[in-house]
Amino acid sequence: MSELISHSNSIEWRFERQILRIETWGRNSLRVRATCAPDFIDELQALLPAEPCDAEITAGAESLMLRNGNLTATLNLKGQLAFYNQRGELLLEEMWRQRSTVGIGSSEKGQDKYVSALKLDGREFKPLAGGKYQLTVRFESRPEERLYGMGQYQQPWLDLKGCTLELAQRNSQASVPFMQSSLGYGLLWNNPAIGEVNFAKNQTEWRSRVTGEMDYWITAADSIVDITRQYAKATGTPPPAPEFISGLWQCKLRYRTQQEVLDVAREYRRRNLPLAVMVIDFFHWPNQGTWCFDPIDWPDPKAMVDELSAMGIELMVSVWPTVEARSPLYPKMKAKGWLVSSERGVQVNLDFMGNTTFFDATHPQARQFVWETVKENYYDLGIKLFWLDEAEPEYRAYDFDNYRYHAGPVLEVGNRYPRDFAQGFYDGLKANGEQDIVNLVRCSWAGSQRYGVLAWSGDVHSSFHALRNQIAAGLNMGLAGIPWWTTDIGGFQGGNVNDPAFHELLIRWFQWAVFCPVLRMHGYREPQIQPPERYREGIPQCNSGSPNELWSYGEANFAIMQHWLTVREKLRPYIDALYDNAHQHGDPLMRPLFWHYPQEKQSWEIEDQYLFGEDLLVAPVIHAGQRQRDVWLPAGANWVDLNGERYHGGECITVDAPLETIPVFIREGSALVNVLSN
Repeated sequence: MSELISHSNSIEWRFERQILRIETWGRNSLRVRATCAPDFIDELQALLPAEPCDAEITAGAESLMLRNGNLTATLNLKGQLAFYNQRGELLLEEMWRQRSTVGIGSSEKGQDKYVSALKLDGREFKPLAGGKYQLTVRFESRPEERLYGMGQYQQPWLDLKGCTLELAQRNSQASVPFMQSSLGYGLLWNNPAIGEVNFAKNQTEWRSRVTGEMDYWITAADSIVDITRQYAKATGTPPPAPEFISGLWQCKLRYRTQQEVLDVAREYRRRNLPLAVMVIDFFHWPNQGTWCFDPIDWPDPKAMVDELSAMGIELMVSVWPTVEARSPLYPKMKAKGWLVSSERGVQVNLDFMGNTTFFDATHPQARQFVWETVKENYYDLGIKLFWLDEAEPEYRAYDFDNYRYHAGPVLEVGNRYPRDFAQGFYDGLKANGEQDIVNLVRCSWAGSQRYGVLAWSGDVHSSFHALRNQIAAGLNMGLAGIPWWTTDIGGFQGGNVNDPAFHELLIRWFQWAVFCPVLRMHGYREPQIQPPERYREGIPQCNSGSPNELWSYGEANFAIMQHWLTVREKLRPYIDALYDNAHQHGDPLMRPLFWHYPQEKQSWEIEDQYLFGEDLLVAPVIHAGQRQRDVWLPAGANWVDLNGERYHGGECITVDAPLETIPVFIREGSALVNVLSN
């Protein structure tokens, strides 16, 4: 017979080998775990240690209720679970379809619409060889519900209701499994296993392909703002942002030599263009897995760092996690077990420019070794900013069942890799007394934000279709707790510097990026430039893309970008305040319209415009040849465009959008009216 047990701040259900525990975990929040093992593992996953909370537990004839502020969990003798807000309104309930289903969340009296012969449980552990399980957790679907967050997926939909999402890391895909509901709750799937979630009309289904236990965290509040902040308390906020973060970042694939970097920086200075960060991309090293400058192309990196610093420019360098078999560090790392291993076949994870294996970022000693190498070869030269590329990591084939980390099989723990990669650098910088920590990382998982992660959207194509997708990606990353986010202006690959069609895309992308957390020029521009020698001591040399500086696209395009760079410079105090808010509360810099205007129906329906902080409404131009667009202005304020024209809120207007401009509106009463209006 099943058993219900209450403790001071938790309740449990036990039946046969399964234990279900619900415990308080922060204000208005609960952690829910289940296992078929004798006890739970002692692993926080993405969560921080719980803050003390006073729970209210009520025992019924065949049920227990655990209340923590706004959130109440109701658990019955059959092990069925449902959650309610402070008004007694149903937020979420498990989906059970058994002949004996009670329907704990059902509002129907005297009958149960959930009684069924389907034999589906709300929590299903399917045994696997080796003692682990495939886990499926089912919840009832609410057709009127809207769902947001979950990280970065290459699709145009902000509302994820009806979407199926892979819980796995890929180049340009970041699985950050925290979702927010328009009904007033947020749920973190606190499990790093590879899996899927299906937000279908008929059910919501989470699945982990290999795991030892179920683990999720749920919180309740009356606003998206409060849900976001409660999640930030549970998983952490970004550190304080340095001043340079809001300036222009200059990058391309790739600056091949020290002289190229200095020439570009000097040209920015000659043109009197403000430049905050210069970025040195990959293959500035002798070979992958050496984590140092190639002395042939970079003869005096300390002098380069010093000259850039004298110009007020920070330097960031790319660090890949790949280790080539011919690297002098490979034998030691392999012997120590610091490399990702394959379950079958050749021990090669990626074959780009060599046969490489990723270092195992889940291994504490491997993280320490890589950091110590980076410290000696970069940090000690004065370089404090690192670009952690390939952080998913990007396997040649995403056969997740074929790889194993120190922390376990990739199927069981794989999604934590990018967070652990960033943690190694954050811990190393912190131990050396650094406070302004920024890691540019091509992936994230829940909790990445507390390690100074500036996520970017990966190798997206140079197209208007890709540009449209990035708006939803950036907004949902913020709602998943990753407020530091950016893109490659113009997209990563597919843009020809001589193509007028690409020029239009670049301008539209640059204008939009001015109103994003980070303004960063990057891309692999055509035509490609081959290296002067294809091999050096048997090591293949990487080619480069065409120039990608603001002046690389002709004087007319340069003039437009120069104007918008001036706008960005005017905005920097405002953006810096948004960064401080993200540090204090976890609030995103880019916000959906319903963040500030939740009572207006349109704010939940419009997905191609957004708020940059509270005072700026941004309506990007997302189609080739588009010179007008419709803009909806929320009724909670009046709005002023960049020409000083005033509009009443609550209206849908059509505005001109010539190539030289992007529709942006300032909330009337904001100090930005005087800062930005012509």
